Amino acid sequence: MYGQYDYYSTSTSEFISPQPLVYYPERTTGGDAGFARFFKKSPNAPTQEMPKQVLTKSDFSDTSVNFALYWLGHSSAILELDSKRILIDPVLENAAPFPYITSRYSSSPITRDELPHIDIVLITHDHYDHLEMATIKELSRRDITFVVPLGVGSRIANWGVETSKIKELDWENSIIVDELKITACPMVHYSGRSRSDRNRTLWNGYAIKSDNVNIFWSGDTGYGEHFKDIGEKYGPFDLACVEIDGWNAGWPNTYLFPEEAIRVCQAVGDDRLFPIHWGVFDLALHPWTESINMVWDLAIDNQIEIIAPIMGEKVVSLSFESRKWWDNID
Repeated sequence: MYGQYDYYSTSTSEFISPQPLVYYPERTTGGDAGFARFFKKSPNAPTQEMPKQVLTKSDFSDTSVNFALYWLGHSSAILELDSKRILIDPVLENAAPFPYITSRYSSSPITRDELPHIDIVLITHDHYDHLEMATIKELSRRDITFVVPLGVGSRIANWGVETSKIKELDWENSIIVDELKITACPMVHYSGRSRSDRNRTLWNGYAIKSDNVNIFWSGDTGYGEHFKDIGEKYGPFDLACVEIDGWNAGWPNTYLFPEEAIRVCQAVGDDRLFPIHWGVFDLALHPWTESINMVWDLAIDNQIEIIAPIMGEKVVSLSFESRKWWDNID
């Protein structure tokens, strides 16, 4: 149970979203939403290479720092907190089981063989744009703790990760690593990597708290009252890393609309927004800068500071001065 919701059905052996997800194909905007579009280059992609700071192992110190955040594109990031280095939802190639499907707008700023020492791999859910088999297999050889939602542990164990390295978290469960506390939070979403395994694993957001910094990481989610609960239980937060680019009128509560991303910050008690889930894949039939421009303007209107670095850029302060770097790209 989570609050008033039953989130696991024993009759169907699947997890259930706190709010039923709705789909209105007749309301879909932006063109053909069929699967065939993922085999073609997106008409919404930039025509120029996107700026990035290419990263190698030499760009990282031997020990991580009190706070640093590197956005690797879409929902992938490296977060350093209180001497722990966390790799979040690492997807460094395309978001699909085959290399020619769901191609990226731009290459990742880091390759697998240049990933630095990692203490924790944190996974929000098992969709292809958040969980990449090749990267997990590469990291399985290292001494890393893998923190994942319920059910995802079995998946990555099949990919070679030793079960002793895996920590599965149910909603509102926590893991403490030295002084770092990671708590799984409920989200309105779904899981699965094929038609046959929908909702067989759970999907999490996370509250990531060190002695000095408290961070909210949304994962993928629609809007709901769960954000108020998260703010009351685990906030206020110093930084809200919130997905901004999966929305469409055809699936109105599977992802956050731009105005809802702002409401998430307000609900969890945070006035700093770090946009994630944008800038790499065309998942929702948008011009690639549409969501970030809308969120930028809404943040200004609501006195919320937006932190939006280029891919690979090191953010070392919560007072990061952002600029609209995407305005220079067609």
